[in-house]
Amino acid sequence: MSMHADRTDAARAWPLATTSPPPARFVALVIGLDARDADARTAALDALGGIVGAEWAIDADLSDLSDHSGRPVLLLDLTGEHDVSPDLLARIDHTAAMRDWPLVIAFPLALLDLVAATCTASAPQLLCDPEVAEWIAALAIAAEYNAPEPLSERVNESEAARLQRLNAEVARIAEVVARLSRQSEATRQRQHEQRRQPLTPPPAFDIGAAQIREVIRARRLRDRFFEGGLFEDPAWDMLLDLLAAQLERGQVSVSSLCIAAAVPPTTALRWITKLTDAGLLEREADPFDKRRAFLKLTPRAEHAMQRYVAAVREAKLPFV
Repeated sequence: MSMHADRTDAARAWPLATTSPPPARFVALVIGLDARDADARTAALDALGGIVGAEWAIDADLSDLSDHSGRPVLLLDLTGEHDVSPDLLARIDHTAAMRDWPLVIAFPLALLDLVAATCTASAPQLLCDPEVAEWIAALAIAAEYNAPEPLSERVNESEAARLQRLNAEVARIAEVVARLSRQSEATRQRQHEQRRQPLTPPPAFDIGAAQIREVIRARRLRDRFFEGGLFEDPAWDMLLDLLAAQLERGQVSVSSLCIAAAVPPTTALRWITKLTDAGLLEREADPFDKRRAFLKLTPRAEHAMQRYVAAVREAKLPFV
């Protein structure tokens, strides 16, 4: 009877042991205690197994922010704010950059230009009026970036395994160097042959900003006849808008370019980052207002756009 009672007690205790919460995947430091979107932020943290290590209001003393050890994810939630000090943004951005902490910033549309112009040092993820799914996506990326190497992988690898892996890596590098050498020789031969061939002038770039604006209006016209989202092409829409602006000698703010992309602001901001990383866009500070920055095509991107337009027109193809 006693043995049966012991087994019954163990069976009752088993679900409790198996349903205990898993260990936290990452620690978040949250600035924005009373943010409007706190429920969405909390739901995203819970979904990903993140815990809040510390939390401050926007106007709190942040002198102890950089005292935290480890590599937490820094969350700046401005969704309930109408105006924020650029100095505060710069300080948080600088702290994240210096400590190598992933930074996620959520904000309303009214603060888009300010945040984009100020927070550039840490390459933060920017969320404009985010929904729960956007919070989850941004935090998942930040948590993955912040995840340390599992301890077992560091301590259980034998010296022989490490040497074997090192030898394999050296062999791979030697193969890559040899391949690059062969490619370099082939490149030199091609360049020599090209120098011997007569040069043909590139097609002429002969188009005005008004014609590019007509192309942009035609692209937007499709949305009146088809379901929204079917023809999203934010990268090309941005490049067209910037080309037209540079022909007009105008300037394009970050918020204006997000509108030109014809996608939600958070999506547009991701594309701006991608195009900037690809060397196609560059940022230019507004000399009269530090709360705003302008974007423009890099010389390489402008040259490529001009060559494309010229080639299309020479081939008598539609420019879309």
